[in-house]
Amino acid sequence: MLQKLRERTSGWVATIIIALLMVPFLFVIDQSYLGGVGANNVAQVKAPPTWWKGAPKWWPASMLWEHREVGGDEFRQRFEQERMNQRQAQGEAFDPRAFETMENKRKVLDQLIDEKALQLAAERAGVVVGDDAVREYIASIPAFQVDGKFDANRYQLALSSQVPARTPTQFEQLVRESLQQSLIPLALGTSAFVTDAEFDRIVRLSGEKRDVELALLPAVPVDTAEVGADAIKAWYDAHPGDFTRPESVTIEYVEIDGSRLPAPPAADDATLRKRYEEERARFVEPEQRLASHILVRVDAGADEATRKAAEEKAQRLADQARAPGADFAALARANSEDPGSRDSGGDLGWVERGAMVAPFEEALFAMQAGEVRGPVKTDFGYHVLQLRELKAGAQVAFEQAREELAREQAQADRERAFSDLTGRLTDLVYQNPSSLAPAAEQVGLQVQKLGPFTREDTLGIGASPEVKKAAFSENLIEDGTASDPIQLGPEHAVVIRVLEHTPEQPRPLEEVREQVVAAVRADRQQAAAAAAADALVKRLQAGESFAEVAASAGTQVMPLPGLPRGVPAPSPEANRAIFAVTPPAEGKPAAGRFAMPDGRFALFTVTAVHPGDPAELQAEQRKALRDQLAQIDGAAAVDGYVREIRKSFDVVVQESQL
Repeated sequence: MLQKLRERTSGWVATIIIALLMVPFLFVIDQSYLGGVGANNVAQVKAPPTWWKGAPKWWPASMLWEHREVGGDEFRQRFEQERMNQRQAQGEAFDPRAFETMENKRKVLDQLIDEKALQLAAERAGVVVGDDAVREYIASIPAFQVDGKFDANRYQLALSSQVPARTPTQFEQLVRESLQQSLIPLALGTSAFVTDAEFDRIVRLSGEKRDVELALLPAVPVDTAEVGADAIKAWYDAHPGDFTRPESVTIEYVEIDGSRLPAPPAADDATLRKRYEEERARFVEPEQRLASHILVRVDAGADEATRKAAEEKAQRLADQARAPGADFAALARANSEDPGSRDSGGDLGWVERGAMVAPFEEALFAMQAGEVRGPVKTDFGYHVLQLRELKAGAQVAFEQAREELAREQAQADRERAFSDLTGRLTDLVYQNPSSLAPAAEQVGLQVQKLGPFTREDTLGIGASPEVKKAAFSENLIEDGTASDPIQLGPEHAVVIRVLEHTPEQPRPLEEVREQVVAAVRADRQQAAAAAAADALVKRLQAGESFAEVAASAGTQVMPLPGLPRGVPAPSPEANRAIFAVTPPAEGKPAAGRFAMPDGRFALFTVTAVHPGDPAELQAEQRKALRDQLAQIDGAAAVDGYVREIRKSFDVVVQESQL
């Protein structure tokens, strides 16, 4: 049997048969064994061999094409990184469900495909990154430096703390690939430049101003004409997004409100005394000092001579205050420049630590009763201080602190009761997350129901952004399980579970007929207003004066000279319309119209155009603007380069893997 098989599979006939069988086999090899888009990849970038760059995609020997793959793990890691970036940027407004769109996934995948295409193009162009370049780049990364110098220990620690952790060899390869794929785009971007003629033309356009005359047209009559069934149906079919029921949910929830919990029993003296002993340092009357002062004020910007004169004056006052029989209060009333204490003889009352600026306080609390000290310099000027009397700090007795201790203990007991109840409920819910009733019954709380409500509704606890975010989250909707406790405020939390979820859906025509009729009439009214405005524009273009046209429409002309390009006046849309018309010819103004936010239209004519003047730019402004324009051109060149290489390669995407 084997001999017959061997005989019949030899010769030129067998060769042809085997060659024909190889054609589908090549495709199998290309897709399965040689890096095709398989189970582990989401995209592939392929390029024909360099010796046949025009090879068709259907070429049987496509296994000889060069290729790079975007792996599933690589895509998921980059997508998760983008998720974290968006969460950090948007904060509480971040919606993880809304982020999980195919549009966002394709955006991330396109970035990865661009990188693979750039890498493949660089390799085919013979771009090689040497070891010295890799080491130099790594050494320049601030995260690997100590005191501005590369530190090997910091480098190892940083790599090991990454997720996932990388070895130096892996990181060096990553840097090598990144440098390799970026060298050509970087060279393109930095090679861009702007000629003098281009620069002057851009300045003339961007700095252009126009003299404009405006006329706000009156509103056209309200459309009350009949709307036929065909028109209603056509509008409804053409605007499905305008007539939908928003996504809604119905939830059940258990609310834990500390203010509704039974008041804890009053703490006994033993508990309060224990708390008193533990916090004994809190219950000390602070040291106080009865002080007076004389201020010689010095402004912050005063020169050295002024400061010296103020200090000498303060020194003389201090010497006078120390003299036997001196009247400090009289000196203060006559010389102090502190309006708050001067009339009371410089009296500051009883002063505790922390009430005064640091130099003042340090001097005051180093003095003895009856002492005069100064000058003391502060930001306000120079002070002469008098310490009239002092009270040493004293321990407050338990009896005096008892009321405060009892109040604090009661609050702590309430918080502990709330925390314990929340913890018990959470543990019980985790044991049976598909229903709140068993857990609520065991802790003596009620299960309540809310909904249906939408993201815009503000019903009960559904008004809380945190509750709404959880209720419309993908996890709770798909799994039907309970949430973690959601904090609504101090000692106030809820645990929710989604009972029903209704996705956004179109409302039937019968239900929204009146809204459709109103939309059709509003559209007809807007079209009538636009047609009336267009007719007036034609009259202006035919040579009628603006004043005559405006008067016939029952409105007046308002001049608006020197309107700059890009200024949102009268509105952004208006500015774009005004600068979109061709500059007026000699003796013939350019005319146009634009819509106002309230639906009315305005006519305008451009009577004169004043280009920007490049000569008005300072040298620094000119250089900064020129650099900015070169960067814009460079970015456009890089973008064009990436698009072209993607066109020259075969990109295959497996969306089912996203």
